[in-house]
Parts: sequence; C-alpha cells; structure tokens
Amino acid sequence: MSEPEVGDPLSPERFQAFIEQHGYLSWLNLTVEAVGDGYVEMRIPHDEKLVNPFPEGFERVHGGIAATLVDTASGFALRTTFDDPTDANLTTTDLDVSYLRPASDDLVATAEVVRAGGSMGVVDVTVESRKPSGERTEVAVGRASYRLFR
Repeated sequence: MSEPEVGDPLSPERFQAFIEQHGYLSWLNLTVEAVGDGYVEMRIPHDEKLVNPFPEGFERVHGGIAATLVDTASGFALRTTFDDPTDANLTTTDLDVSYLRPASDDLVATAEVVRAGGSMGVVDVTVESRKPSGERTEVAVGRASYRLFR
C-alpha cells in the first residue's frame, strides 16, 4: 500500500481524528495503523484496564474488546467504499466473533470488505495478538454485516 497523499480521504490520520472525538474508542486508545480501499488495520494496545480479573500471572484481555475491534474495524473498512469516508452513514446489522485463544498483549485487527453494495456490506476481520514467545497469532476471527445508507 502506498503512502497517502496530503488530503487523501483514505489517510489513517483522517480516520484517527474520528476516533479522537469518540469517547469509548478514544478511551480504548484505538489507533488506525493502515487504510486502503476496502481495508483497515487497527490496534488497541494492551492495558490493565482491559483484562479480566483473573489471578495474577493469568491476565487475559476481555473478549468484548476483541468484539469491539471486529465491529469498529468492519465499519471503518466499509467507510472506505463511500465517496466521503468521513461522512458515511452505516449501522451494524449482524456481528459474529469466534474466539480462538486468549490474548495477553496488544490486539491488531485486519478488516477486509467482502462486499459493499448499495444498501448492505459484509466484512471479514482477523484479530491477532502476541504470544509470550513474541510470535504474532490469531486470537479471534469475525464477520460483520452493515446496513449502508448511500
């Protein structure tokens, strides 16, 4: 993916500005890592406030954080299919998340549009984290459907 030009409607900075104005997403410290046509990569850094209250040494990120990332990355990926991504109007109609293994580090979601029609859109998302060994691994996969208001 090439570097975005100044004023590029698909620049990560334009999408990040939306997140900074959103209470919940900014509280999660969500960042937009990459944006392309039908594609978004986002990251939520590991933070103690996001882990389940398990015994010390067994802290795992709450599954709802991965689900939020699937939903948010899907919506942002679909925004790239609009003429003006920052002014897109859409809403989640279905969200499915399958958890593969616990996460104990940053979460990184890669979202790719499967279909963006006139009124409906579908996106597949993979959420990855790092194992204690440092290896990046899938921790969840998801699919979201959206109603698009074009």
